[in-house]
Amino acid sequence: MLVGVTDTAGRLLSLLSLLQLPREWPGSELARRLGVSGRTVRRDVDRLRELGYPVEATMGSEGGYRLVAGTAMPPLLLDDDEAVAIAVGLRTAARQAVAGIEEASVRAMAKLEQVLPSRLRRRVGALGAATVPVVLGADGVTVDPEHLTVLASAIANRERLRFRYSAADGAESRRHVEPLHLVPSGRRWYLVAFDPERDDWRFFRVDRMTALSPTGARFAPRALPADDPATYLKEHMLGRAPTYTVVATVHLPAPDVRARLPGVDVEAVDQRTCRVSGLGDTVEYLAFHLLQLGCEFTVHEPPELVRHLRGLHDRIGRAISSG
Repeated sequence: MLVGVTDTAGRLLSLLSLLQLPREWPGSELARRLGVSGRTVRRDVDRLRELGYPVEATMGSEGGYRLVAGTAMPPLLLDDDEAVAIAVGLRTAARQAVAGIEEASVRAMAKLEQVLPSRLRRRVGALGAATVPVVLGADGVTVDPEHLTVLASAIANRERLRFRYSAADGAESRRHVEPLHLVPSGRRWYLVAFDPERDDWRFFRVDRMTALSPTGARFAPRALPADDPATYLKEHMLGRAPTYTVVATVHLPAPDVRARLPGVDVEAVDQRTCRVSGLGDTVEYLAFHLLQLGCEFTVHEPPELVRHLRGLHDRIGRAISSG
């Protein structure tokens, strides 16, 4: 029972906490719980509505007040257990990202952990340390959610960042950058940042970053030389990796191939056959996407892909004959 809440702000928070429970509250019960009159309850409900909380009122002996879905997401009041559950869930989403929600989960995690009391931070940390994630990346790499939180906060605050970085060849360096975007790619995270010491844009794998330290120094964000950070990262990675151009005849209608191989150029040969062309950084990647079509196809180039498919054919043949 919340009797005796006389401070207006405190009373509004208490009223909101009650209304967030999935039920309808008679005005008389709210008044009794808050220790105020029915008129005060009605006035407080109007204040919540002015703040953007969609409180619905129903008339009659069974009527009352309840919080309903509105056009925007208002702030929520969470108890300790709910806050910990959401924080742990967001950390899990960041480790094992679901396509389309990776960046949103990191932004939400940064906002929530910024306001968590220290006692709840310890609970979240303990649960995280006791949880073993299932690693789905090919190289077994995982990203520390704490690093993602620090990076997301530095990006939101336009705050310069210092850290240690281990390059692919093992070389260690100290970096001082202006962080702009976090970009998920598969099971990895990349930081897109401007490096004033090198006077150029740089990409950093988050799992190779240590000793992250926001400096407190603010910066004015620079314009990225690309339409969006994901495209910029993709172009950068393709520029550094060996790229193969595949040309193949596929025995499927062109609309079917376009639907199953987005981003590939498809030209109809006839109603049941088409010619496809596109780029890939590995022959394994190209072979997988052709094989998963489940139809006959002929590869015209590159020769590396033809050799790879012949090797697959031989291994499969041996596996069948040995069985």
